[in-house]
Amino acid sequence: MSDDALPVTPRRSKRYQPLLTPSRAKSLSPEYASWIGEPCYTRPSVADDCSILADEDQHSGDLDTHTTLFYSAFRRRKDRFSGRQGDEVYRVGDTVLVKTVAKMLSVGVLLAMWEVAARDGHAPNMSIRIHWFLRPDELPRVRAKREHLKNELYFTLSSDAVLTPADIVAPCNITDKALLPSAPSSSKAPKHAPSSRRTNQDGGAEPFCCNFALNPQRGLYYSFAWEKHRQHALASSMEAQTSGAAWTVAAERFVAKKSTAKKARKLRPVREESEASDNDGEYEDKDGDASDHSDGELLPPSHHTSEAESEIAEALGFAAEPPRTPSKKRKRTSSNASPSKSTPRKRRIQTLVAPTPHSKAAIRKRGRKVPDVRLPPPDLTQEHYRQLQNLPPDPWLRAMHVLHVAARPDILPCREEEYNRVLRTVEELLEEGSGGCVYISGVPGTGKTATVHAVVRELTRMAENSESNPFTYVEINGLKIPEPSAAYNILWEGVSGHDVAADGHLKVSSKEALKQLSKHFSVGTRAGPGRHACVVLMDELDQLVTTKQDVVYNFFNWPTIAGSKLVVLAVANTMDLPERAMSGRVRSRLGMIRINFQPYTTQQLEKIVQSRLASGQEGLDDARDVIGPDGVRFAAMKVASISGDARRVLDICRRAVELTHARKRAARIDDVKEVIKVMQNSPTKAYLRECSLHERIMLAALLKCIRRDGVEEVQWGEIQQQHQNYVGALGEGGAAKPLPGELMFVLDSLVASHAVLMEDGARKPAGERRVVLNLEQVEVERVLGEVGGAHWKSALVAG
Repeated sequence: MSDDALPVTPRRSKRYQPLLTPSRAKSLSPEYASWIGEPCYTRPSVADDCSILADEDQHSGDLDTHTTLFYSAFRRRKDRFSGRQGDEVYRVGDTVLVKTVAKMLSVGVLLAMWEVAARDGHAPNMSIRIHWFLRPDELPRVRAKREHLKNELYFTLSSDAVLTPADIVAPCNITDKALLPSAPSSSKAPKHAPSSRRTNQDGGAEPFCCNFALNPQRGLYYSFAWEKHRQHALASSMEAQTSGAAWTVAAERFVAKKSTAKKARKLRPVREESEASDNDGEYEDKDGDASDHSDGELLPPSHHTSEAESEIAEALGFAAEPPRTPSKKRKRTSSNASPSKSTPRKRRIQTLVAPTPHSKAAIRKRGRKVPDVRLPPPDLTQEHYRQLQNLPPDPWLRAMHVLHVAARPDILPCREEEYNRVLRTVEELLEEGSGGCVYISGVPGTGKTATVHAVVRELTRMAENSESNPFTYVEINGLKIPEPSAAYNILWEGVSGHDVAADGHLKVSSKEALKQLSKHFSVGTRAGPGRHACVVLMDELDQLVTTKQDVVYNFFNWPTIAGSKLVVLAVANTMDLPERAMSGRVRSRLGMIRINFQPYTTQQLEKIVQSRLASGQEGLDDARDVIGPDGVRFAAMKVASISGDARRVLDICRRAVELTHARKRAARIDDVKEVIKVMQNSPTKAYLRECSLHERIMLAALLKCIRRDGVEEVQWGEIQQQHQNYVGALGEGGAAKPLPGELMFVLDSLVASHAVLMEDGARKPAGERRVVLNLEQVEVERVLGEVGGAHWKSALVAG
């Protein structure tokens, strides 16, 4: 096929599964790659045979006129991509390095190679089926850690892809013998430098080692002999080889043994030459009782198991025999009996692997019944809890510390129902291996982000203890990124497995990150073996909604693609954001899973304050009340009648305790009233009410830059850029964007009133001079939200 015959735009044969043209057009050229010998197997074409072709729709409608020719080897000429000398010969069963969208070369074994030939003389296309191995680097980040050897690989149970000869980089050598010269690596995956990718070619000095098969979705390991499995697969029928079924590994079913007086009897298969195929699933009792195993028994797939056991096995992802009508066992014939007149069938070869002891324990854990209601786990690793242990035994100081807004609670009172809903939803999506979106809404200060963080902590604990499926976690905060498109970079770093802590952030543009993400989610298994579940928290979703709405559309559309395994938790401050600010195409991708956080009631606010005060009194010999119950109730009633913001009531109670600290007495209702009066009539509030619109927008832009960068000193150029972004969202009546000179006048006005301070840098460019807020940050956020209204609160207050 010539280059002109290739379609310019790839066509879609299935919804949400866009196809890609081959990575190199020369892979279709006979001069680049050619078959060796005659076809070893021929059959009519099916739809899967054409999945690699860019013009699949043209072939799928008239498959009756196509024939698939399978070969055992092909030859590829030398090119600049491989960097090797002479022609390369690849045969079925060879292990190779493959170029995918992953950051490093993937490893696989060649299962089959074929071309689809049309009877009308249409030019054939070369396709290759590859079964994947997995490197430790390609596993999810949140998982049960285990030691691994240098260059160790894991054979996936049933994960393959159809590629072209051009995707193969070079051959490699894989053995099932441990690499004795190399000490076991730590649980953290070793780094493979790009220069070491070609040291494992042609049976080089550093072959890969494979001793385990792996179910990557569930993180379960199985004892495995690679060389034996390879020989069995190559000895199977051509039909099983060409379809890839011969290389699929079946996991033996692990059934936990019940405590009974009578010992269970071990079963062994009956293998007879005349009934090797018909009685493949039938087993007879072994003579004598088997030894009693306290951790259960391994049973091959059989129709003798109960329906409950079959459901458990299916839920755990084990292979099982297809249901069939039990037939009466035929009597075993003696050696003198006349042979059966039936046609002997070829014995089916199948590799069965047993789970490792660690995976047996994981299966038992996942088989336990999960309670309907679970309490959020405590988080005692945060900095403010370590600081609490270092504070003097002063009840007032400790109370002010735990009542601070920045102190995240170790428990979430009054949010148990919402916590369980989010946890169950994400658990089900991870268990199914599918993607989905969860929209979480509520006014600021109702515990949305804290609840999601508690859910992620629980899922992390379960995954590290092998109680649930592993995953990768990515958090994106709309207030901490310079622009909405920067969310692509953060997600691509998490999906690609890049180690930000060790190597820093990827130096790629947002456009390139979007291109890589689109390719990763759309090409399916062709993206490589490292496709695992990914949980993404999109906090402050309001800040990611742009005029084109392309960012939120992509994040909501990727989970709908088959096999994406992307779970998006979108957190926003308004319940009607999809209907009010999103187009129909975005709302349709969002789905129907919506969880709304109602504002806290008076009783709930009281419980929140009392629980924090109790945590501050732990370990004190002289535990005293620092604020009376009446004062807490009054503050809760006042806040519940206005907004139901938990942070507001915490701030009021903290200031009341601070007011009575010097007098060493408990704060009363009068003290709470005085604090509320001061907060309502503060000089900061009076000043901000008199500020112009652009002065308030500039203060909001300064707050956004401080929260995003994590520093109090912000360059003037960043404030200008953020000011221009805020004009459309916070401006009144379509305010026009000011010129740079006009913005300088606004800054001079704020500097003259000492609301902000600016660096005196006569030798610096104006854009590099630093600006510092000279007012209390929390107070400015609160007053700007009250003066500006709901859309200002959404932009200023973290949910």
